[in-house]
Amino acid sequence: MTGADATAQTDWQSWQSSWDRQQEWYLPDREERFGAMLDAVEALVGPEPRVLDLACGTGSISDRLLKRFPKATSTGVDLDPALLTIARGHFAGDSRVEFVRADLRDERWTDALPHRAYDAVLTATALHWMRSDELRRLYGQIAGVVRDGGVFANADHMPDGTTPRINEAVNAYHRARRERERAEGVQDWADWWKTAAADPVLAGPTAERFRIFGDPAEGDHADGETQSAAWHAETLRAAGFAEARTVWASPADAMVLALK
Repeated sequence: MTGADATAQTDWQSWQSSWDRQQEWYLPDREERFGAMLDAVEALVGPEPRVLDLACGTGSISDRLLKRFPKATSTGVDLDPALLTIARGHFAGDSRVEFVRADLRDERWTDALPHRAYDAVLTATALHWMRSDELRRLYGQIAGVVRDGGVFANADHMPDGTTPRINEAVNAYHRARRERERAEGVQDWADWWKTAAADPVLAGPTAERFRIFGDPAEGDHADGETQSAAWHAETLRAAGFAEARTVWASPADAMVLALK
């Protein structure tokens, strides 16, 4: 079987679903978060948005976007060759979706975008691997590609250091939950990547991914910094957004929405 034949016969929906399950192991309220994100999009820019799915991974946001808003369009941007391979396979033949490979740390990454302005830029569980100075610069670039009246939403790890006892109790609760589910066979981050590396179609892109980000079994994204939701809102306003605030939160995560 040729490489093209193997790619054509790959069950991309299965890979997409396995990614979702692995992410939900860490974030059991992930779907609620996506729902709140799309509610904000509809409220502020309507049901037919042109969306930039930033650090898109396998296209989880785009998948939910197009199911809810059939007339929406999406541009997915990511650097990870393995996750982009899954995304392109999953959305093959869907003219509403296009993907661009770019490094968000590159000051010229916006040059690769097919459109100059977007109604909404959306991202989830992705930007925490950037350092604060990199994220501050990125927010300025995002402000430059969101149209006036458009929105940016970032749902990610945004710890609140003012509630240490609450944080510890919730973290302990979720550690126990993950341990129970792990014993039942749920894949974690490192296991998922080990499975991808063993797949004939994904082995090459995964090996390239490991060269870029490191082996997940050894820990990657080690240079990232997490900041509070208040820091994100303040930084977005300084970057050129007229308004920014938290619109959703769990004990571990939050979503900040900014209006241009």
